[in-house]
Amino acid sequence: MIKVISFKICPFVQRITALLEAKGVPYAIDYISLSDKPQWFLDISPNAQVPVLITEDGTALFESDAIAEYLDEVYGPLEPGLSPEQRALDRAWIYQASKQYLPQCSAMQSKSRSDLKERSEKLAKAFTKIEAQIGDGPCFRGETIGNVDAAWLPLLHRADLIHKFSGYDFLKGFPKVQAWQAALVNSGLAAKSVSDDFEQAFSDFYLSDKTYLGGGGDCSDASNAQSDSAQSGGGCCG
Repeated sequence: MIKVISFKICPFVQRITALLEAKGVPYAIDYISLSDKPQWFLDISPNAQVPVLITEDGTALFESDAIAEYLDEVYGPLEPGLSPEQRALDRAWIYQASKQYLPQCSAMQSKSRSDLKERSEKLAKAFTKIEAQIGDGPCFRGETIGNVDAAWLPLLHRADLIHKFSGYDFLKGFPKVQAWQAALVNSGLAAKSVSDDFEQAFSDFYLSDKTYLGGGGDCSDASNAQSDSAQSGGGCCG
C-alpha cells in the first residue's frame, strides 16, 4: 500500500489525498510535526516539506505536482479521454490554485483587520479568474470530479471553515465559486481527504487568539474593502 507523509493542515497534502480518495486508491498516512521533523523524513524529503508519497516499491516521491502526475500515470486519470490541449489547460488552472495555497495561509494568519484585507486581495484576483471559467457545475467541468477540482478543494474547504467559524467570507461576490465550493464540500470529498480531527487542528492554528479571525474581531464585513496587494507565506507545510 502506498503511504502519504503529511502535516494535518497542509493544503498541498490535501490536494493529493483528495486525488487518492476520488480515484478510490487505498493508502496509509503518517503525520509528522513540522516543528520537530524526524530524521527519517529529512532523509527522504529533499525539500524537507510535505507531502511525500512512498510508492508500493518504497520510492519516496516529493512535490505535489510530481505526485499528482504519478497518480494519473499509475492509477489512471479522473477524466479519461481529455485532449492534450485540455490537459494542458487543466494543468494551468491547477497551478492557479496551488500558487494561492500559501497566500491563503498567510491571510488566515493575519493579526489585524488591515492585514487580512490586504492579503485577501490576491485570493480575490484568483477567484475572479476561476469564476469566469466554471461551467454549469456542480464540478469544474460538469458532473465528474477532476484534477482541477482536487487542486482547488483545499482553498474552497478552508474558505468554508473560515466562513463557518468566523463569519469572514473569502468568496464574497463569487456565486459560481460558492456553488462549486458547496458541491465539493457536500460531496464528502473534503472530509474524506483530511484527518478526523482536522477542524480542531485547523482552528487551533488559524483561529487562535493570536489571529484576527480567531481573536474576536468583527469579520462579518471585513471582505468588503480589500486593498491592492498581498503577502504570501505561512507555516502550514514546511
